[in-house]
Amino acid sequence: MTPTLDDRITGSLLGAAVGDALGGPVEGYTPEQIAERHGGRVTGVVGPWNGDAWRTARPIAPYHKGDGHVTDDTLMTHALIRVYEKVRGHLDAYAVADHLVPELMGSPVWIPELEAEALPLQRIFLAEKWLVARLHYGHHDPREAGTGNIVNCGAAMYMAPVGLVNAADPHGAYAEALDVAGAHQSSYGREAAGVFAAAVAAACVPGATPRTVVDTALALAKDGTRAAIEAVAEVAERHRDFESALVPLRRAVAPYDSVGADYRNPGLGARRPSRLHSIEELPIALGMLLVGEGDYRRTVLGAVNYGRDCDSIATMAGAVAGALHGEAAVPADWAKRVAEASRLDLHAPARALAAVADEVFARDTARRRAHEAARAALTDAAR
Repeated sequence: MTPTLDDRITGSLLGAAVGDALGGPVEGYTPEQIAERHGGRVTGVVGPWNGDAWRTARPIAPYHKGDGHVTDDTLMTHALIRVYEKVRGHLDAYAVADHLVPELMGSPVWIPELEAEALPLQRIFLAEKWLVARLHYGHHDPREAGTGNIVNCGAAMYMAPVGLVNAADPHGAYAEALDVAGAHQSSYGREAAGVFAAAVAAACVPGATPRTVVDTALALAKDGTRAAIEAVAEVAERHRDFESALVPLRRAVAPYDSVGADYRNPGLGARRPSRLHSIEELPIALGMLLVGEGDYRRTVLGAVNYGRDCDSIATMAGAVAGALHGEAAVPADWAKRVAEASRLDLHAPARALAAVADEVFARDTARRRAHEAARAALTDAAR
């Protein structure tokens, strides 16, 4: 049975949050370190890397990563959904300045990793705090505010809602995400935001498959982002088990990743603008989608056990796999545990975004019909 749009929206957002929570406690480590720490591969929700010492253990402290806690990826995703609720239309860089930045600065929410209610600004990292510095304090043009920020996955990681509002319209999702992300990122970080949103939109097309999603991403992606996705996808097609794919996928993306082999100690050229490079997270997420053949569990566990920035990789992979198959694809026990541990209603954002998506589509349809009528009149007048 083909999932409905509402079901795909729920599956995508739930899938992203669960992937985020599963990847959080092993973020920054290698596959070998993860296997050694957990006595094998991660197969579900796990506790903090340092056990009860998480409050003081560096470099993780003071964040309680693990035990089903979502991270900043989900917090930013939900914040963007609240912006959609306010605007109730397509977003642009000005919506980020007018609504997202005030959300980060002035609307306390429950922060699972801090085990407290706090402002999102108190949890997000410097690449996201850039939004506040540039737009609130610096008064930069929102369309150009992302210039100068480090180039990472900070903008891409929360763009699933853009793809869902533009469900089955990858070109529209790509364009809207590029506009929104212009306030946050430049170069291949901004490009990744557009391509990720397009991938989510493509996953909502009835009959979509992992291959059609990746092909859509390749058709839209530019420069190093396209090259990295192409290289990773070529390797991923040869594997159907993530264990065998871990090393080959890393090897395929390495030439495009500016961070380098040691994720926690990047080199001097890391995260700088370039037409040759790509963020690592999106190509690997799409690669794991191919390896897992779109199956949510296989896809997300591949992303989690890849290590490095695996909470964001699993967020993106989970969003696309969830959009492909709907809520039923996301293991219910995982979703329940993450929702309870994070003290979040993971279904409420999906209901809110689905309502906005319906309104946006109705207005888009009316505009298209008005354009068609005007074009017809112009053509008739020329005869």
